[in-house]
Amino acid sequence: MNEAPTLPIVLCIGGNDPTGGAGLAADMAAVLSLGGHPTPVVTAVTVQDTRRVHDYHALPPTLVIEQTHAVLDDMPVGAIKLGMLGEIDIIEAVHTLLRDHATIPVVLDPVLQAGGGGDLSGQGAAEAISELLLPLCTLITPNTPEAHLLAPGADSIDAAGMALLEAGVEYALITGTHARTNAVVNRLYGSHDLIERYEWPRLAGEYHGSGCTLAAACAALIAQGESPAAAVRRAQSYTWRSLQGAHSPGGGQAIPDRLFWARDGGEH
Repeated sequence: MNEAPTLPIVLCIGGNDPTGGAGLAADMAAVLSLGGHPTPVVTAVTVQDTRRVHDYHALPPTLVIEQTHAVLDDMPVGAIKLGMLGEIDIIEAVHTLLRDHATIPVVLDPVLQAGGGGDLSGQGAAEAISELLLPLCTLITPNTPEAHLLAPGADSIDAAGMALLEAGVEYALITGTHARTNAVVNRLYGSHDLIERYEWPRLAGEYHGSGCTLAAACAALIAQGESPAAAVRRAQSYTWRSLQGAHSPGGGQAIPDRLFWARDGGEH
């Protein structure tokens, strides 16, 4: 047995994106960039480009869970990052997994639709996530439309944040990337209240995988022992700089440069 020190391990559960811009590829790049070791578990295979999602095929839930057990039985996982789950039966299987490993922090990026268009979840997925997963999660990072899908009765962003906390999640970071404002305003909720409000200069263009990047960065930092609130602050800075250095290899959305610091010769 190798007794060498290990990097903080993040179990990333989500879909595969062939462009490498979102999904597990984005998770892996962000976790590696922030000093962690990602272990990718595939829930679905997508057919998408930088413009939109054309199709997806979910894996059998038993195969998803077998992948997670292969990692959890062998490695000391420091955090779990959930992305695209796709179907209710996979959400139910992940619920059981999280319940059985309740001491591991969980960051949920509730992937329901692709930023460029196209569904990435089946009917009833939002309700299943709210009921089964939120009570078991440390942090959820929805954009504003996703937050309202998960809290359909909320008539404001603050009401949605409170509803997510009431559903059982410890912290909720609602991002303002979809608003038509000069600044992106993100809001962190916890302890039955709005904890902090962050403003970031809005960058021109649209980005493929920004939400994946943010949630994976949070998970990587939590796996290293940072508090969720501290992880959220640092992960936002990392994500903004990744977007600032984004490139456009396709004809649609730009892809964040999650290794910007390596090219800049600076720190992340």
